[in-house]
Amino acid sequence: MARVGLGWRAKDLAEKADVGTATLARFELGKDISDESLQKITTTLKAQGVQFTASRLRVGVSVKA
Repeated sequence: MARVGLGWRAKDLAEKADVGTATLARFELGKDISDESLQKITTTLKAQGVQFTASRLRVGVSVKA
């Protein structure tokens, strides 16, 4: 998980992305969240060097050291 790779707690990411902790928990469980919240989370993670990759069979996340 990207936030763990950054050494962040769920509360840290929620605060930095300006979303509620319940919203982040839903996202991490694979449940639906608003497009706006998803954008805030991904923008925050990408700003920290997180890269998302996807192919037909696989989704991945990497964090720049």
